[in-house]
Amino acid sequence: MMRTAIRGDLLDLVADPGLTSTEPRAVRFDADHWLLIEGGRIVGRQPQDPGDGWHRIDHAGRLVTPGFIDTHVHMPQLEVIASHGTELLDWLNTYTFPAETRYADPAVSRAGAALFTDALLAHGTTAAVVFPTVHKVSAEALFEAAAARGMRCITGKVLMDRHAPDGLRDDVEQAERDCIDLIDRWHGRGRQAFALTVRFAPCSTPAQLAMAGRLLASRPGLYMQTHVAENRAEVAWVAELFPQARSYLDVYHRHGLLGPRSVLAHGIWLDDADRALLAETGAQIAHCPSSNLFLGSGLIGWQALADRGAAVTLASDVGGGTSLSMHRTMAEAYKVQALNGLKLSAWALLSAATRGAACALHLDDEIGSLEAGRSADIAVWDWAVGPVAALRDARARSLHERVFAWITLADERNLAQTFVAGVSRHTRAGRALETA
Repeated sequence: MMRTAIRGDLLDLVADPGLTSTEPRAVRFDADHWLLIEGGRIVGRQPQDPGDGWHRIDHAGRLVTPGFIDTHVHMPQLEVIASHGTELLDWLNTYTFPAETRYADPAVSRAGAALFTDALLAHGTTAAVVFPTVHKVSAEALFEAAAARGMRCITGKVLMDRHAPDGLRDDVEQAERDCIDLIDRWHGRGRQAFALTVRFAPCSTPAQLAMAGRLLASRPGLYMQTHVAENRAEVAWVAELFPQARSYLDVYHRHGLLGPRSVLAHGIWLDDADRALLAETGAQIAHCPSSNLFLGSGLIGWQALADRGAAVTLASDVGGGTSLSMHRTMAEAYKVQALNGLKLSAWALLSAATRGAACALHLDDEIGSLEAGRSADIAVWDWAVGPVAALRDARARSLHERVFAWITLADERNLAQTFVAGVSRHTRAGRALETA
């Protein structure tokens, strides 16, 4: 059995840090330690060199964290990232839907899935909740690509049977058959999990939403992912299409789609009753700050969600979001909340992209920390790149100050190496020093 030891400054969360405290009570930091890995899982840590019998990778002076978890991202939208000038509904019709139509071609889906999963790894992201397209082949390609790289992936074919262009609509019966086949072949296979993937309420008829609800209840451990209350025009459209529902979120609740494995992106335009419903059902909001700012959608009330007990995680939402980097996502989340009068701590931001996200996905026994027994999904980072960041790092007076500067100033250029289940899946050339 392969035994690997990685040397560096080990940082992870061991509990919920809250939103604003800069105290390190929930933080575990072991400077210049060796992280020990056997059979793809973390087995311990120690300050001394483990010696012969271990494949040693020396990253002394670098930061070692759990791999990031992106709770909402779109595989086919890499090619439309940074598209100018529209809000949500126009953006979908102008940029997103044409790009997604091409994924009916199996070759396009396979190439796109390979590029996408490699890009995640090159940003230090080792697990993700992902939208492919309405085409079954796109979900198959994504499952295959993630499995080939050993990654934890939660995905499923997108459901859209109305208000979408030709080539992007399905129907209830065929969609159900496709979902069942994908569930049978992929759900629980290795590290893959299936999610009923409702594009958003306007693109599914009530019959399709009801079908998704039935399937969600049919098999233990299934997920559901969708969008909710991202944009005011979208919210108004949902109210017209579903006049019997109390709110946009209630549309999903009425169809049995809210539960402890439900991931709803955005959640900007919610009220207190919605927030209470999220907490009651255990559903989480995947906060997408980069996308919300880029499309001008609004500023989420993270404190209001937390006050009601609703879980909030972080997501890049590429291509509405402008980077797969969870560093940039964390930095944008800080700015969004600063505009709301809330100054998030570095620990809150890091938790929402690691341990907190794993807990919300009910995967904290597998990912999100450097705890013994967890999968060795690990990212190794330079604390600082460039003279400005190096100066700021050198002037840090506390661990919190240092980590906050790293979150704010770092991105994928800081990444030295990414491991998935103990296997190196991305290396920046010339940066890792290995010893026998």
